[in-house]
This record gives sequence, structure tokens and C-alpha cells, in this order.
Amino acid sequence: MIYQEPRFALAGDRFVEMELGDELSFDLNLRVHSLAAAIRASGVSGVVEIVPVIASILISYDWRRISHADLVVEMKRLHASLGPVEEMELESRIVYVPVLYFDPWTRACYEEYCEKVTKKEFDVDILLRLNNLHDRAELVRRHSGTEYWVAALGFWPGLASLMPLDPRCRLTAPKYNPPRSWTWTGTIGHGGSIAAIYPDQTPGGYQMFARTPVPVQDKQQRLPAFRESIALLRPGDRVRFYPVDRDEYDHIEAEVEAGTYEHQVVAYQKFSLGLYQRWLADIGTAASTAS
Repeated sequence: MIYQEPRFALAGDRFVEMELGDELSFDLNLRVHSLAAAIRASGVSGVVEIVPVIASILISYDWRRISHADLVVEMKRLHASLGPVEEMELESRIVYVPVLYFDPWTRACYEEYCEKVTKKEFDVDILLRLNNLHDRAELVRRHSGTEYWVAALGFWPGLASLMPLDPRCRLTAPKYNPPRSWTWTGTIGHGGSIAAIYPDQTPGGYQMFARTPVPVQDKQQRLPAFRESIALLRPGDRVRFYPVDRDEYDHIEAEVEAGTYEHQVVAYQKFSLGLYQRWLADIGTAASTAS
């Protein structure tokens, strides 16, 4: 459900959590990021930082410059000013990500997990079975056949929650239980209805089926795409995966290591929810969200 008015909860003496709903939906997430953009543009005195996620926004504020009560009033005012969700538009970059499907590294990670933790069905086979896919080629077509909306960043610097925009390309999968103790940097995984690119060698639970040589996090900010932030992706971006073979993977990896790689980013577009909903109707789906 999307709330008519946001709900507020204290998160310590300098933070407020503002909840806009309690569902995992594209409409709600677009409202979150539209409100986040409005807060940034408003210049409300005392707001230090905002962290938008899938259904809520965490607001850091300076209590010496604005009280909790006044902050809530300002946030309600901005929320009321958003207008109908169908009329919302956001600047939205497209980031192209090369992918080597069914790579040897994630297979080795799976095998080590089975040996040291517990045996489980192979990740790729789980995805094929649960999504009624005929073969691996169909999995590649399904996964690479849509743009993915960057709904939130969290858990680890640079880790994005990715929602498929084409409902015909949705995938679903359970998470590892228990989770892995480590995952290769650049692993592409799926958990629930969310896709992710692992930005670092971290624990994880998403089902693995591919890897990219392109970094989505760069603490040293060596590459041009990281001049403004150590994270490549921003909420409201769109990601488009495209398949590459092992030779192309190795070539891109060498460019990354040499510091010469340039990410493929298209930065001159906007995303319109109204046009998106009309497109959903045109392709013959009654769904109004990509969840």
C-alpha cells in the first residue's frame, strides 16, 4: 500500500525515517525518488543528508537548525507538492553492463559452498526450474531483455537493488539458506524479484549465474565514471545487461586493470511514469508496477 501521507519514526536524535508505503512496487519507489529530488532542490535548512531506499527515506538533520516537529512539517509539505504519480518524471541515466553468463568463477563459488557449508541445487538450475525456462539460452534472453531500475543502494557501498522494467522478463529465486560467506566481485545474482551486481567480495545469498568485469564501485576512484562518487550507480538509473564471450570479458578486465576503461553511460534521458504505464498497457499487461 502507498500511504496517503508519509509516516515518521525517530531514528536517534539526528535522524528521522519517513515511510511512504509498505510494498515492493515501482510506483512507490518512483515516488520515493521524486520526493528525494524535491528535498534536495528545496534547500530546507537543517537537512544534512537523505538516504532514499525502496519505500522510505532516512533523513539526517541538525537539531540546532531545525526541530523534529518543523522537519516533519516541511517533509509533509514537500510530499503534498509532488502531484499525481502518473505525472512524475526523473532524470534517468542508462548504464550498459557487459556480462559473461555461466562463468567459471561463480560455479567454483557454488561448489565450495556445497563442499564446506551444505549441498544445494545449482543456482542456474534453480532459476531455470522456478521460472519455467527451457534452457540457458532462454535465461540469457530473459535476463538481458529488459532495463533494470536502480531502486536503492544499500547493504554495501555501490550495491544496487535492481527491478526489471519489462514484466515479461521478470525472474524469481529464493536466497541461499544459510548465505554464502563470500561472493566474487562482479557477480550477477538474483534473490526474490531483485537483481544485483556484487560490488566487492562480500557475503551474499542471491542465486549466481553470471559475472561482469566492469566495476560498480571504485574506492580509489581511478576510472572516469567514479570521479564524483565511489559508486557507479545512482537511484533512478537504469541498467542494461548485454552478453559477452570470454575473450571480450578478458579484454575489458585488462582495460579496467590498466585504468583505461570507460563505462558506457547515457546521461541525457528522463523517465516518465505516465509513458511507462502506457507502454505496459501496449504490451498487453495489466500490471502497473515492476516488482
